[in-house]
Amino acid sequence: MWKILASINKNLVVAIPSMMLLGFIAGFFFKVGFLQNLIIPFTFLMIYPMMVVLRIRKVLEGGDMRAQVLTQIINFAVIPFVAFGIGLVFFPHRPFMALGLLLAALVPTSGMTISWTGFAKGNLEAAVKMTVAGLILGSLATPFYVQALMAAHISVDIANVMKQIVFIVFLPMVAGYITQISLVRRFGQKAFQETWSPRFPPMSTLGVLGIVFVAIALKAEAIAQLPAVLLYILLPLLLLYGFNYFLSTVVGKMLLPRGDAIALLYGTVMRNLSIALAIAMNAFGPAASDAALVIAIAYIIQVQSAAWYVRLTNRFFGEPEVQKVHG
Repeated sequence: MWKILASINKNLVVAIPSMMLLGFIAGFFFKVGFLQNLIIPFTFLMIYPMMVVLRIRKVLEGGDMRAQVLTQIINFAVIPFVAFGIGLVFFPHRPFMALGLLLAALVPTSGMTISWTGFAKGNLEAAVKMTVAGLILGSLATPFYVQALMAAHISVDIANVMKQIVFIVFLPMVAGYITQISLVRRFGQKAFQETWSPRFPPMSTLGVLGIVFVAIALKAEAIAQLPAVLLYILLPLLLLYGFNYFLSTVVGKMLLPRGDAIALLYGTVMRNLSIALAIAMNAFGPAASDAALVIAIAYIIQVQSAAWYVRLTNRFFGEPEVQKVHG
C-alpha cells in the first residue's frame, strides 16, 4: 500500500487531473450534496500527516538569514498583491475565483519546497526553515490579508477564518508534533527519518485528492455549462507562477549564493495549496467552490512547473560546488 501511495504522490500531475475528471463525472450524473460532509475528514487527512514530518525546531536555528528575510519579503510583500491584482483583472465578476488566486498566494512553502530544493542540490537546511516559517507566518497573516483585500468584493467573517485556520493548521501542527515526538521516543530518530517519515506525505496526498474530488463534484454542473472557464483560469495562474519564477530567479541570482538562491526559489514558488484549499472549503462554505477550482488547477501548474524548472537550475544558478571540484 505504501508503494502505491508513494507512486501517487510522485505523479500528482496525473493524479489530480484524473481526480478532477472523476469528480466532474460524479457531480454531473449524480446528486452529490452529501459530499460536503466529507470536507472536514479529508481536511484532517490532508493536513495532519504533513505536520508529523514538519521540523519545527529548525526555524530557531541561525544562519542563511539573508535568504530567510528575502524569501518572506517576496512571500508577503510582493506575491499576494500581484495575485490580488491579477485576480481583479481576470475575475472582476467572479470574486471567489479571485479569492482562490489570493489564497494560493498567501500560504507559502510546502513539503515540496524541501523536495525540489533537494533535487536541485540547494540548501536543504534553509529550505526547511523557510517551510516552517512560511507556514506559520502565512497562517497568521491570511485572515488579515483576505479581510483587507477581499472584503469589498465578498463577505469576510474574519473571526470564522481565524477559527478555521486554528482548526486546519495549528491543532494538526500540535497533534503532528506530539506524534513526531512519540515516534522518535519509541523507535529512535533514525527509524523515524528512514521508516516512518516517508509514509506520511503520501497519506496527505489522499486527503488532497479527496478534497479535489469533492470540490469539482460540487462544481460539476457549473463547469458543464461553461467548460471554457477551466482554460480561462489557466492564464492568470500561469502569469502568477511565471512572475514568481522570474522574480525569485533574479533576486536569488543577484543576492545569494547558489544553494540559498535555490532554496529561496522553491521557498517562494511552491505554495501550500493543501492549506489554501482547506481554508477555502472550510471557511467560506459552498460558495467557495470557485476558489477551490482555481486552487485545484494551481496544483497541476505548480507540480509540472517545478519538474521543468529543476532541469534548468544549473543553467540559471551554475553547477553545484561539489561537481565543480570533482568534475
